[in-house]
Amino acid sequence: MLRTVLLVSLALLLGACASTDTAPPAPAAAADSALALPIYYTTMDNGLRVVVSEDHSVPTATVAVYYNIGFRIEPRNRTGFAHLFEHMMFQGSENLGKMEFINLVQSNGGVLNGSTRFDFTNYYEVVPSNKVETMLWAEADRMRGLAITQENLTNQQGVVKNEVKVNVLNQPYGGFPWLDVPAHANENWYNNHNFYGDLEDLDSATLEDVQDFFDTYYAPNNAVLVVVGDVDTERVMDMVKQHFGDIEPAELPPPVDISEPRQNKEKRVTKVYPKAPQPALAVSYHMPERNSPEYYAMGIITQMLLSGKDSRFYKKLVKEAGITSSVGGGVNLIGNMYNYNGPMNWHMSIIHDPRVTTDEIMLMIDEVIDDLRVNKVSRDDIELARTKMRSSFYGLLGSSTKFGVADLLACFTLFDNDPWRINRLEQEFDAVTPELILTTAQEYLRPSNRLVLDVTNGEDGSQGAAQ
Repeated sequence: MLRTVLLVSLALLLGACASTDTAPPAPAAAADSALALPIYYTTMDNGLRVVVSEDHSVPTATVAVYYNIGFRIEPRNRTGFAHLFEHMMFQGSENLGKMEFINLVQSNGGVLNGSTRFDFTNYYEVVPSNKVETMLWAEADRMRGLAITQENLTNQQGVVKNEVKVNVLNQPYGGFPWLDVPAHANENWYNNHNFYGDLEDLDSATLEDVQDFFDTYYAPNNAVLVVVGDVDTERVMDMVKQHFGDIEPAELPPPVDISEPRQNKEKRVTKVYPKAPQPALAVSYHMPERNSPEYYAMGIITQMLLSGKDSRFYKKLVKEAGITSSVGGGVNLIGNMYNYNGPMNWHMSIIHDPRVTTDEIMLMIDEVIDDLRVNKVSRDDIELARTKMRSSFYGLLGSSTKFGVADLLACFTLFDNDPWRINRLEQEFDAVTPELILTTAQEYLRPSNRLVLDVTNGEDGSQGAAQ
């Protein structure tokens, strides 16, 4: 999909800039938290928020820059721009030529990646810890001045359009379910427009449009910089001041309204994917407000319904009914339950045996859902779900690249101004009770709050026909 995975190696480049002062270190996490990552957080004079977390267990460091511009918060007449910039950021800057950013990371023995999500666009590099300053210099160089030229724009317009054709238009299940569910489940344009961008919008983008987008959204006061790994916090902050301190902030537009109205009637949509070898089905429900008690309850419910071969949907649809070989889904259509901001759709999806109808499958799904909405789960059920959740959470944090840590620190800073939230997550899940599971399922897993997306593999038919 949108991800550009790139590998690399070494070289040494240093820049020199003026620095600004920073705030003193913030207090540590709650003393009784099971997780207690060391976190230093400050906001620079130009608005750049900086988070540093020392971890000397590996001789590497992860440098990540998150910009507060994702698919659904891009302007109305700029569909696809958030994704377009994921590509433009590798086309050169003031001191680095076309694709030299990639070569710089690779030549230092590092790896890098960039992606566009619902609420942010991110870039990160994992390098030997003695090359952190090289990455800070390079990230500051492209934040200060990207090479926005007609040649680069025309080239990347073609690359993005080709990516859409390869990954979506010419794939058997190209937009299913991550593009299809938001498009049909949501009412607000910001949440349901074509996140990849309409090809016409991409074609009509002018150099001035692109420069304006960069000047607005790729400013230090619209970004979070995170450094995690084998580093010294004070030394990192000296480097950050030196390389980012003189980058001018931008006048940011007011936040857009991405709220969704309460849904009171079930939606059913049929979509034809001519190249799909088998029919498919997705069922989605609007999530509770992020960070609410019900939000954490939905995290536990996700473990119960979808996690592992002992999950309720797997047992019902795979083991018992034998209509599919796997069941997918969860809180976030492209990410995890922590790295989004705003309304979200909880979903489950299957590719199924063509001999069984959608109505027959829905009866099985409703049997599973209704049990949660009528009967209180046991504390043993919740404890098993918590164990799965912890396994997933620590798996996320424990990768050798430390990207999972950097991702959560960046998101919690970008969305909540609270990187320490990472240390409190387990406590939030511990507060979920059988009673909360019951009331959450009754309110959020009700049929009137859901979309049933039926994918057929016929040759004819309308795309996205609502019923």
